Order: sequence, then structure tokens, then C-alpha cells
Amino acid sequence: MTEFDPAPEPDRQRWQAGTDTFGRVYEVALGVTSPTPHTEIAELADCSPNAAKKHLDRLSEMGIVRANTDSRPPQYERNEAYLEWQDASRIAEELSTDDIIDRVQELEERHATFQEQFGVTHPTDVAVFDRGDHETRHERMVAVSDWQGVRRDLRLYELARQLSQNDGHLIPA
Repeated sequence: MTEFDPAPEPDRQRWQAGTDTFGRVYEVALGVTSPTPHTEIAELADCSPNAAKKHLDRLSEMGIVRANTDSRPPQYERNEAYLEWQDASRIAEELSTDDIIDRVQELEERHATFQEQFGVTHPTDVAVFDRGDHETRHERMVAVSDWQGVRRDLRLYELARQLSQNDGHLIPA
């Protein structure tokens, strides 16, 4: 490219053929981890701001995103609880109730091992940087991260157990 060539066109091919505007806004919204103006989401979803806002409001009504319509422009972010419910539902569909119960027991044992290892009840109570050399601190950071993952998985599998035992419902019918 010479210095006189026009700027390359933006890559509009990143969306699969046939992905409609709602689908693009949905995919972008699931990637939004902090409050983001609907105008930025529109740009990422390759649609107009009005279309993005319309679909984001619908996703908000469905519980998939959270909306802060008091801000100007309105801001949206994904609803982590929706994603957890979706993951738990997938687990409940893929595994038997007995397999889920076994996994919960394994996770509870790992959780107890971490509590014993660090002498605290929650990973946020671990003082990672208080002692040791760089390698020891790194090992502690990895262990705390693993512990947080165990706690998340424990929540998901416990929710999946409830769904599995209650025919897809959280509360027995």
C-alpha cells in the first residue's frame, strides 16, 4: 500500500452470513463486561444506534443484559446471573443427577482442601503478597485463582443439581 492508497474498509465479514441484527447485538452484549453505551454496542454489532437500543432493551426485558437507562446515552452490560443459569442448565441436560451430585462432592472436597491449605474460609481472605519469593507468590496466586474457580463450579453444579432434581425448575413443583 502506498501513502496515497485509501484506508482499508472495515472488516464487515466477521459476522456469519445470515446473522441478523438481533443476533449481532446479542453476541456483542454477551461480550460486554462493564457498562457500555448502546452507541458503542451498535458500532461493534454493525448496526444503527436505534436498532441496537431496541434490541438491547428487549434483551434487558429478557434478563440477558442489565440496563442503566438513567445514564446518557443508556448503558448496558451482560447479566452474569443469566450466563450462570445458562451454564447450569447445560450441565443439567448433559449429566445425570447422580453424576452432578458426585461432581458437587468432589468440588466440596477441593474447597475444603483449599480452606485447610490457607487457613481461611474464602479465597479473598488469602494474603498472596505477604510472604515468600516471586515463585511462591505466583504459586499462591494460581492456587487462589483455582479456588475461586472451584467456588464458581460449585455454585453451577449445585444449581444444575436443583434443576436436574426438579425437572428443570429451581423449586420443587
